[in-house]
Amino acid sequence: MAKAKTTASVLVVDDEEAFRNVLSELLIPEGYLVTTAEDGGEAINAVQSTSFDCVLLDVKMPHIDGLEVLSFIKSHYIDTQVIMLTSVDDVKIAVECMKLGAFHYLTKPDSTDELLPIIEHALEHRHLIIENKVMKSELARLASSSQIIGQSLSFLQVLELASRVAPTDSTVLIEGASGTGKELFANFLYRNSPRNEKPFVALNCASIAETLIESELFGHEKGSFTDAHQMRQGLVEIANGGTLFLDEIGEISSVFQPKLLRFIQTGEFRRVGGNKTMKSDVRIISATNRHLDDEVKAGRFREDLLYRLNVITLRIPPLRERREDIPVLAKNILQRKARARRPVKLSEEALNALCEYDWPGNVRELENVLERAAILSADEIIHPKDLALPRHIVTVAASQPDGVNRKLGTTISLREIERDHIDGVLQQTKWNKIVAAKILGISLKTLYTKIQQYNLSRPQ
Repeated sequence: MAKAKTTASVLVVDDEEAFRNVLSELLIPEGYLVTTAEDGGEAINAVQSTSFDCVLLDVKMPHIDGLEVLSFIKSHYIDTQVIMLTSVDDVKIAVECMKLGAFHYLTKPDSTDELLPIIEHALEHRHLIIENKVMKSELARLASSSQIIGQSLSFLQVLELASRVAPTDSTVLIEGASGTGKELFANFLYRNSPRNEKPFVALNCASIAETLIESELFGHEKGSFTDAHQMRQGLVEIANGGTLFLDEIGEISSVFQPKLLRFIQTGEFRRVGGNKTMKSDVRIISATNRHLDDEVKAGRFREDLLYRLNVITLRIPPLRERREDIPVLAKNILQRKARARRPVKLSEEALNALCEYDWPGNVRELENVLERAAILSADEIIHPKDLALPRHIVTVAASQPDGVNRKLGTTISLREIERDHIDGVLQQTKWNKIVAAKILGISLKTLYTKIQQYNLSRPQ
C-alpha cells in the first residue's frame, strides 16, 4: 500500500459500480477521503451536505447527466474542482464541460494512474483560489511587519502559554485592549499549529453589520435577501480544515450567538436562505477588548458560548504594564521604518518620555508616534519635541539631565557610573530583577550582589 500523501476529500460519481470501486481502490491508499455516488441526483445531495475538494464526474448518466451536475456544483460550490470522465472522446462535449467550469476533461483511461497527477493539479489550483479569496497574503504582511516582541516577564508568560496551546485544536480566546497585538498572537497560534497549510480566515465582527454577520460566516443562497443576486460561500466553508479568527467577538448580537454556539458544538451550519445542513471543520480563535465575564453578567453574552470560546484564554498585558518592553519595541519599529527612509535613533530623553507615557493605544499608538517622529525629526536623532505626546511628558523628559552621559569623560569614578546605570535600569524595569539582569547582561546572582554593594533600594 502506498504511503498516504493527502487528506483531501473526493466525490466519485459514476453509474458503473465496478468503475467506482476501481477509483476508490486507487485513491484511498493515497490518503484521499473518498465518497461515492451512483447517479447525478445522489451526487447533488452529497455536495450539499459535505464539502468536497474534488469531484470525479461521469458525463453520461441516467436521469441527471454529468453536465447538469457540473453546472450545479460550479454555481453553488465554485472552489470545488471537477474532473469530467467519459467513455467517448467527444470534442463538443469536452468544450461544453470546460465552459461550465470543469478543471479537466478526461477519457476514461485503461490505466487510472494518470488520474493522480491531474487530481493533484486540481487541488493545487483550488488551494491558490482559496488563498486569493481569503487574502492570506495580508496576514503574512502583518506578521512580517510586526513581530511578537517583548522581554517582560508578563509578556513572556503569555507567549509561553501560546506556544503550548498552538499545536492543539482547542478554542482560544485572546483578551486585551486595542493595539496590544491580539491579531499577531492569533497568527502565531495558526502558524505553529498542524493546520498551518490550510486557510487562515479572519473576520472583524465589529466591522460587519449585525444583520449581515450570519451571511458573512455561513454564506447565503441566491435570492435569500434583497441584495443576494448570487450564491455566496461563507467564511466557515472557505476555512474548512483550517483556522477561523473572529476578532472583536464581543460585538456579535444576542440573536446570532446561539447559531454560532451550535456551529462550534457540531460543526454544522446552514446558508442563509438554505435548507441543507452542511459541515465544516475549523479551529476557532477569537479575540476581544471587552471583559466577556462582565458581558455575561449584564446579559449581553451567552455564558455557554463563552465556555466554548475560552477553553484557553490568553490575556495580553497593556503596554503600560510592561514598560521594560518599550526600548526593544521602539528599536524594532524604527529599524523597520528605516527601510524606506533615513535611519533615525532615539535620544535618551526621548526614550525616557516614551517610558513615562501610559500608552492608552498600546503598541499600535507607539508605532504611530514613532513613525511620525521619524518623518518630522530634523536630523537622525529623535528628541522629545518630535514626539506627539502630552506636553507635560515631553517637558519633563526634556528637562531631565542625561545623568550618565553628562558624567562620561569627567572625574567621576567608574564605580559611580556603574551604580547609576544599575539603579536606572532597575527603575526603568520597575525593579523586575530578572528583566534588569537580562538588560545589564549579568546573572541574577551578580545583580543581587551589586544591589547590596551599592546599597540600592526600591523607591517607596
